[in-house]
Amino acid sequence: MKIGIMQPYFLPYIGYFQLLNAVDKYVIYDNIQYTKKGWINRNRILQNGKDLMITIPLEKDSDYLDIKDRSVSKNFDKKKLLNQIREPYRKAPYFETVMPLIEDIVNFQEENLAYYIFNSIDKIRDYLGIDTELIVSSTIDMDHSLKGQDKVLALCKALGAKEYYNAVGGQSLYNKEDFAREGINLSFISSNPIEYKQFSNEFVPWLSILDVMMFNPVEEIQNMLNEYKLI
Repeated sequence: MKIGIMQPYFLPYIGYFQLLNAVDKYVIYDNIQYTKKGWINRNRILQNGKDLMITIPLEKDSDYLDIKDRSVSKNFDKKKLLNQIREPYRKAPYFETVMPLIEDIVNFQEENLAYYIFNSIDKIRDYLGIDTELIVSSTIDMDHSLKGQDKVLALCKALGAKEYYNAVGGQSLYNKEDFAREGINLSFISSNPIEYKQFSNEFVPWLSILDVMMFNPVEEIQNMLNEYKLI
């Protein structure tokens, strides 16, 4: 049983979906502290050949709350965000197919940040034909007072994992020997360089999966999902 565990990110880059596609069960890690300058409620899209940051505004609250305890702002102007996305991409080859999906994602009626983002990941997973099971970490029966690597190990054991896949950025957080002692093989996914035509501009890499979807058919994206190496 291969398990992946990642925080919920809004319209994340393709590496997130490579990890999701590579495992049998994928845990959306919602009961971990929200990080203000991370990618949980923001991402980058293409605008005039450069990257543009888009953001889900949040209700003002303590920076020490878990992701599952944060809320989408009641003043979130969804129409404005959709216009930010629509205008740069309206001439993209797959705009007519992808934009209705993005509208459905942005207009989703949910105040809880974790579940708002969970819905977006679930919808894109379906669009890309990924059949990996999604699980919310706070719903798993285990000791949720654990922290860091100990908590991730407990999540893996609760789900019967034999292999744990993480993004390559997690190499400084997890120790292969510690996992091996628990009978779990730890591997990291490192994405290969991926490039595709973005209008006639110089390629801007590692934008939101939204950008990949706007310029590529599903079949090609499915090939891209396998463009990585295990470390």
